[in-house]
Amino acid sequence: MTRFIRVAVVGVASLLFLAACGGDDETPSSGGTTSPAGVQNVTVGSANFPESELLAEIYAAALEAKGIEVERQLGIGAREVTYGQLQSGDLTIMPEYNGALLQYLDQNATATTTQDVNTALAAALPAELQILDSAAAEDKDSLTVTQDTATQNSLTSIADLAPLSGDLVIGGPPEMKQRREQQFKDVYNLEFKEWKALDVGGPLTVTALKDGDVQVANLFTTDPAIVANNFVVLEDPENVFGAQNVTPLVFKAAHPSRSLSPATTRFTTEFKSDPSEHTIPKAAKA
Repeated sequence: MTRFIRVAVVGVASLLFLAACGGDDETPSSGGTTSPAGVQNVTVGSANFPESELLAEIYAAALEAKGIEVERQLGIGAREVTYGQLQSGDLTIMPEYNGALLQYLDQNATATTTQDVNTALAAALPAELQILDSAAAEDKDSLTVTQDTATQNSLTSIADLAPLSGDLVIGGPPEMKQRREQQFKDVYNLEFKEWKALDVGGPLTVTALKDGDVQVANLFTTDPAIVANNFVVLEDPENVFGAQNVTPLVFKAAHPSRSLSPATTRFTTEFKSDPSEHTIPKAAKA
C-alpha cells in the first residue's frame, strides 16, 4: 500500500531531538516488555513506498540518538516480503499500519477501532513478533474516483459502486486483487470488470485514474494527489479498511523499544501550526 505522509522538516527535527533527550525511565510499550539487555545494534526496514521509508528513517534516527547502531534496509517490498524477514529476525523493526497488518494476518478480522485492532493483532501475531504503541496518525486505504465519475454516477460511498462495478476497472498495487477481491464481494457486492496491477498508490495509479484507464483507484488518504486532482474518496460505511494507525512492528528478541518513545507515538494526521506537535499534514480524509 502506498502512503505519502508529508512531514514538516521542523517537526521531524523536533521529534528526533526529543527522542535523543528522552530519559530512560520512559514507560515501556503496550506490549509489556522492556528493552532486551545488551542490545547494541538493530536493523530497521521499510516497505517500498516513500512514507514507509520516511518513517523508518525517523525510527532509525531516534535509535541512533540513543547510541544504538542501526542498519537500514529501506524499500524492501510488500508486506508479503517484509513480514517474513521480521519473523526470522533479519529485520528488527519497521513501520506498519495496524489495520492493514491485521487484515494480512486474518482476512476475516472484524475489528475497526484502534484499540480493538491492536488487541486482535496481539492475539494474531506469532510469539516472535510484537507491536509497539500506535501513533494517532492514520493513513488509510481508500477507493477513490475522479470528480466527474462521482458526479455522473452520484457516488459518495463504496456501496454506491455495486450496480456499476461490472463495468468498472479498478487499479492499485499488484497484491490488491488477492487481498481484497473476496472482501469487496462479501461486504459491498462489488465484482469489478478488471483488476489492473499498477504501483503502490504512486504515479502510475494516479495517472491511470486521471486518464480514465481505471475508474476506481486504491489511493491513500494522506496522498496530496487527491486534493491536487480534486479526486473523491468514497466513504467506507462498513469499515472495510478499519483503523490504519502508524504502528511499529518488531522482532521481540532484539528490539530496544524504550529507545523509540516518543518517536513512534507523537504523530497525528492533523496539521498544527506549532511544530512541537510533530504532526503529519492531512491532505485528505475518507
